[in-house]
Amino acid sequence: MKILTVVGARPQFIKASVVSRALNGRCEEVMVHTGQHYDRNMSAVFFEELHIPKPTYNLGVGSGTHGWQTGEMLIKIEQVLFREKPDALIVYGDTNSTLAGALAASKLHIPVAHVEAGLRSHNMRMPEEQNRVLTDHISTWLFCPTKTAADNLAKESITNGVTVSGDVMLDAVLHFLRLAESNPEKTHIYEQLDIRPKHYRLATLHRAETTDSGLPAIEQIFDAFEKFPEPV
Repeated sequence: MKILTVVGARPQFIKASVVSRALNGRCEEVMVHTGQHYDRNMSAVFFEELHIPKPTYNLGVGSGTHGWQTGEMLIKIEQVLFREKPDALIVYGDTNSTLAGALAASKLHIPVAHVEAGLRSHNMRMPEEQNRVLTDHISTWLFCPTKTAADNLAKESITNGVTVSGDVMLDAVLHFLRLAESNPEKTHIYEQLDIRPKHYRLATLHRAETTDSGLPAIEQIFDAFEKFPEPV
């Protein structure tokens, strides 16, 4: 069986590292990187440090408007599908790469597996919400991280092919935490950043609603951080 996996953004690389490890030896996997994230620190470093096989195809789409980027991906993914003729396609999450991969496969009647299906913000102004809703409605197999996600699909009359499989991001955390704890000499991040274990907080802020709303939104987020209990 041949599986074609489409990834393009940082979170998808992390999720793919878990699923690809599980697929290893069970089927042939062809990895396609759309190039949505292309900076080394947003792309290559993840393949290296998470031990993900180098993509068979790097489409090099890069940045652009949502419509242009999704359209370029759709064209190039379709060309790969014609060449590889996979039995199924896997997509992750809610990026433009997710929607483009699902659309390209669906139009060629290739079954689509959506990992992290059923998540909803109920805000259709978000590009991510548009992507995840559309992808769910054309997917054959929908792997939900939680029962709430499966319930969201049921409310949209999607019940066939739905499985509550668990959260692959949690799987990734547990796997790489074990590696880090078993090889403490290989990481010097605490020393580099001058922090102590369990005495720091890490957050990433990337939603347009947050980063494009000006300083007040950022201040509210940091105020919330200050209210967190001190680590034990």
